[in-house]
Amino acid sequence: MIILRVFSGSIDITAAMLMLKFNDLEKAFQINTLLALVGPFVLIVTTGIALFGLAEKISLTRMICLFSGILLILFSLKSN
Repeated sequence: MIILRVFSGSIDITAAMLMLKFNDLEKAFQINTLLALVGPFVLIVTTGIALFGLAEKISLTRMICLFSGILLILFSLKSN
């Protein structure tokens, strides 16, 4: 999880540097759109890793609530 979060943070910093380098609103918007694709993937993978490690300690009801919350977040990103 830590390595994935560090990788995600490096992608964010690289994207910010690219936005600064290009200094163009349209390119910055495109880079930001690509970041919107990476964010949910990292969220799902890190949460999956955590739940896999905690599977014996967390009740089924809590796991369902967590996954429902993730699905609602992803749904809200896709809806208009």
